[in-house]
Amino acid sequence: MLRLALLIVWLLLTAWLVIWTGEGLFGIDQRQSILPFGGDSLGAPIMIGVAWGLLLTFGGVMLGPARRRLARAGDARIGIGRIVEVETTGTTINDVPQYDIFLRVTPTDGDDFVAQLRTLVPLADVGALQVGQPLAVRYRPGDHDALELVDPSDPAVSEALLQWRIDRGLIDPRQVPARTTGTQVPASVLEIRPTGRRREGQSELALRVLLAPEGGETWEADTTVFVYPQAIPHLQVGAPIWAFYRREDPQTVAVTIEKEAGR
Repeated sequence: MLRLALLIVWLLLTAWLVIWTGEGLFGIDQRQSILPFGGDSLGAPIMIGVAWGLLLTFGGVMLGPARRRLARAGDARIGIGRIVEVETTGTTINDVPQYDIFLRVTPTDGDDFVAQLRTLVPLADVGALQVGQPLAVRYRPGDHDALELVDPSDPAVSEALLQWRIDRGLIDPRQVPARTTGTQVPASVLEIRPTGRRREGQSELALRVLLAPEGGETWEADTTVFVYPQAIPHLQVGAPIWAFYRREDPQTVAVTIEKEAGR
C-alpha cells in the first residue's frame, strides 16, 4: 500500500508541475491559476519540484522491488538472462550501490528479449557483473519489464533450468534419463577435451570421469557436457564434480558442478 501511495503522490505532483509549466508558457494572467498553491509565487513550485525529485530518486528504489515481485504471480516462468550491459544509477542505500542490469533473456519458450533489472548490488559482488555472465531470472510473458533474480539452488528453479537445457539440446538425449531420474554421486575429472561444438553461448567438453559412490566401488565413464566459459575452470583434471547415472546403465553419465538439493 505504501508503494502504491507513493506512486499516486508522484503522479499527482507530475500533473501539477506539467499544468504549472503550461500556464507559465501559455497563460495570459500569470497571477491566476487553476492549481492549488498556484499564482505568481515560486515558493510552491520549488517545494513541489523538490518533492517530485526526491520521490523519483528514492521512491523508485522502493517501487523497483514491487515491480519485480509481479513476476512471481500467475504465469511466472524461469529463464536464463545473459548480461549485455551494466550501469550504476548513482543511488546508494546503506552504502550498497544500485545498478541497472540489462539482460538478454532466453525464455523457456518463445524468442529472446532484452529487459532491465534494477537492483542493489553489494560492493563485493560488483566484480561478478560481467558482460556475458548468465543469471537465472523469473519473468512474466506479458510483462518483460518485471524481472526478478532467482536462486538457482531452489529445487523449482533447478527443475525449470534443467528442462530449459533439455529443450535446447544442451544435454545429450541419451543422458536425459540419468539426469532426470538417476542417482547423484561424487565424481572427479580424469580427462577433458573440447569438442569444438557451441550452442546457446556454451561450449561442449568431452570428459572422462571417475564415479565414487559413498561406500561403493568406483568406475570410469565417458560423457559430454555443455558449459558456459565461466564454468570451464571448475572442470579441470582432478576437479570434484557430481555425476548422475542409472543402476541399469552405469556407463551413461550426466555431470554437473553443484550438488542438487534432495539428491
